[in-house]
Amino acid sequence: MKVPFFDRTRGDCAVEGELVEALRRLVTSGQYVLGREVEGFERRAVEYLGAAHAIGVSSGTDALLVSLMALGVGPGDEVICPAYSFFATAGAIARLGAQPVFVDVREADLAIDPEALARRVSPRTRAVVPVHLFGLAAPMDAIRQASGTAPVVEDAAQAFGARDGGRSVGTMGALGCFSFFPTKNLGGFGDGGLVTTEDAALAERVRVLRVHGGKPKHHHALVGGNFRLDALQAALLGVKLAGVDALTEGRRAHAARYRALFAEKGLLGSVELPPDTPEHTYNQFVIRVRDGKRDALRDALKEWGVGTEVYYPVALPHQPCFAHLGHRPGDFPVAEAAARDTLALPIFAELEEREVAYVVEGVARFFRDQFGGKNPM
Repeated sequence: MKVPFFDRTRGDCAVEGELVEALRRLVTSGQYVLGREVEGFERRAVEYLGAAHAIGVSSGTDALLVSLMALGVGPGDEVICPAYSFFATAGAIARLGAQPVFVDVREADLAIDPEALARRVSPRTRAVVPVHLFGLAAPMDAIRQASGTAPVVEDAAQAFGARDGGRSVGTMGALGCFSFFPTKNLGGFGDGGLVTTEDAALAERVRVLRVHGGKPKHHHALVGGNFRLDALQAALLGVKLAGVDALTEGRRAHAARYRALFAEKGLLGSVELPPDTPEHTYNQFVIRVRDGKRDALRDALKEWGVGTEVYYPVALPHQPCFAHLGHRPGDFPVAEAAARDTLALPIFAELEEREVAYVVEGVARFFRDQFGGKNPM
């Protein structure tokens, strides 16, 4: 059997007629940049998330960038972010000439550590960017308290639909940033993103910045960028948004199946599973394999026909582009261990139960081969 890490075609083919109709509607409208499709999708996003404002933008990365621009982040500023995340979290900060101030993450959920965060806040802190990693909400109450007066920009790129005590991620900070990269729970057909905020003034500033800072057209009080969400993406995302809850529930069902099978196979002493909370959206199902066995397991699963990914193999402070900050191995022990130990297994709504079982059997087979017919306990 071959189990792909991710297969968008299974879900997209199921709604092909609706997607084609959305495309036909767009073609007959002749509006391909912003316009009614983008405005309609923004309204539906507001309703779904419970946000006051939603602004469609060109990618999750640009959502971060324009949010920081809206807050006035620039050279000489410090912006705090976790040491373990996708590169864009820190890259958007650096692109504005500000300095990323890295904070280690918590062992339990790999979210930014609020206690460590509180120790790094300084008069130069212009913003704090926590990450809702792998589809699980970060502890926003503790993060906001630790951030003091610094505005919080939620990196919710991996967590559309995730909640924290019933509150949607992206609605608890000054601004929220989402990605519609095709692998996300709400995945588009190319790049796309969204900025959310409860602040009308910030929302207006983001809208102006996404069109080169021009308002009215050809009059520029601000220097922005081309951060517009394509009307094509908005039209097709509207189709997918209608079914996003069902897609997320499918991911949750597969996560529960993984948990049951790992326990049944006696593997809970060999691998560590992600936090089990009902509000997790499982953008990724990430296990941890300690003692240097992660890469060997990944190689074995590849031979077994199972696709996997490593998120992320290098902690952000140790990326070569941040070498000038002077961080050394051991400065961020939890993030560095996560970079060595984490492995993402296949999880998407259309995955089949037999495929989940095959993945777990591949893990069990690896540990049987490694330990002479027995799983270590």
